[in-house]
Amino acid sequence: MLKIQTKRVYDPVEKEDGTRILVDRIWPRGITKERLQADVWLKDAAPSTALRKWFGHDRGRWEVFKERYFSELDENRQVIEQLLTFLQEGTVTLLFSARDTRYNQAVALKDYLLSIHKDRQRTEKP
Repeated sequence: MLKIQTKRVYDPVEKEDGTRILVDRIWPRGITKERLQADVWLKDAAPSTALRKWFGHDRGRWEVFKERYFSELDENRQVIEQLLTFLQEGTVTLLFSARDTRYNQAVALKDYLLSIHKDRQRTEKP
């Protein structure tokens, strides 16, 4: 079972975070590399600038945002394989800077990764 969690970049670092991956396209305001303690910054895992601006954290656009973001992720197999490799090694924490903890790209990316993993499990079974 995959262990993926999401966390704001401003939240304290915890031992249970596992591999900490920043999934914002832009470096978070007011935070240093030392404070963030991200193991990896995967800019390409973030939505495109155009999609991010269109979404604007408008909850009314959430479902359409996820569809469009998932389409972008479908075209970015390299970064998805990289994330899945980290997940095989243990817990992954997807870091984001948005204020909204329920409607952001890290939450959507977690859903996407769980879906991909579930699909692979289904196709690998005899």
